[in-house]
Amino acid sequence: MIGAGVFAAIGPAARAAGSGLLVGLAIAAVVAYCNATSSAQLGAIYPASGGTYVYGRERLGPFWGYLAGWGFVVGKTASCAAMALTFGAYGWPEWRRPLAIAAVVALTAVNYRGVRKTAWLTRAIVAVVLAALAVVVVGALAGGQASTDDFGPLAAGGWSGILESGGLLFFAFAGYARIATLGEEVVDPARTIPRAIPIALGVTLGVYAIVAVSALLAAGPEALAESTAPLATAVRAGSLDWLAPAVRIGGTVAALGVLLSLIAGVSRTAFAMAANGDLPRVLDAVHPDHRVPHRAELAAGAAVTVLVLVADLRSAIGFSSFAVLTYYAIANAAAWTLPAAQRRWPRMLSVLGVAGCALLAFTLPEVSVLVGGGVLALGALIWFVRAALPSRPTTATD
Repeated sequence: MIGAGVFAAIGPAARAAGSGLLVGLAIAAVVAYCNATSSAQLGAIYPASGGTYVYGRERLGPFWGYLAGWGFVVGKTASCAAMALTFGAYGWPEWRRPLAIAAVVALTAVNYRGVRKTAWLTRAIVAVVLAALAVVVVGALAGGQASTDDFGPLAAGGWSGILESGGLLFFAFAGYARIATLGEEVVDPARTIPRAIPIALGVTLGVYAIVAVSALLAAGPEALAESTAPLATAVRAGSLDWLAPAVRIGGTVAALGVLLSLIAGVSRTAFAMAANGDLPRVLDAVHPDHRVPHRAELAAGAAVTVLVLVADLRSAIGFSSFAVLTYYAIANAAAWTLPAAQRRWPRMLSVLGVAGCALLAFTLPEVSVLVGGGVLALGALIWFVRAALPSRPTTATD
């Protein structure tokens, strides 16, 4: 979670709600907490790769598991595009799309060869990102430009704008379920997953709130809304603008770190779906030497590259949020079905999670809702058409 989301999402959120994005941040955190508790409970019981794709199948039935998996794959593919574009925007704004494509190709090649983001690399990336965010806070507050006059009213965008900003900022929290999605690779999942997710969420919320307040005080919501690199803009607003390159370095490192994990998560969910026949069987293949789902890796990389070419950052974040909120609504519904003996948190949190996901999803930008709803409907149509076709008989050659 402590990655490129905060570097990217503050700008679109400021455009939607002005300084009311702080209220949106709190709403996003509440919904994320509900989702986190549901994911943690389910991840402890079903520690298998695939996340809600597995939980939905086990608790609600094959269609709901499929729809969750479809939502995850398409939503996180859009997240990959958003992270790649963030890398380009912070690395070299004038060449952000070519730079983004180069990052996708390079990291797909890294994942293809089975090189993983190990624990020590994760710690190093988080350290760099936290250092960059600390620079943002120092540069914004100590640069002489921070003023409550720039802050503006919290309700400038109205409740519709605030809820839209919450849906966009939800994008920055979405990494809390990564540990559940890769459940088979987690040590002692029954103990680790329920502890790690809520702790990580609380720490991340505190960091993001401090950064958002600092950026708003320094640059104001209008400047943040117009910037492709809003945290760098916040630092450049004051006399410590010479710190801006450090913020750009932090943004590029954060984007690459998140992109590496996202591509891995998308490919593994696609692999799990292909193994069950919910995606083309050609993706159900593991490389004999590198031991990774190499075809799924290549397919994910190709899809992200296409999105980088056609989408802008705001639309990629909005579409991703819509699809991923659908994914978590299904996770909450699955957690609601758990018996009391398997529950670690009150059932009401699952109900609140479903309602919160629906509210944030349908207050996103209209284009995101229409495109996201259309893609999910296409996935559902594929499911029902395939279910209506007669099964192919198994032969000796099979």
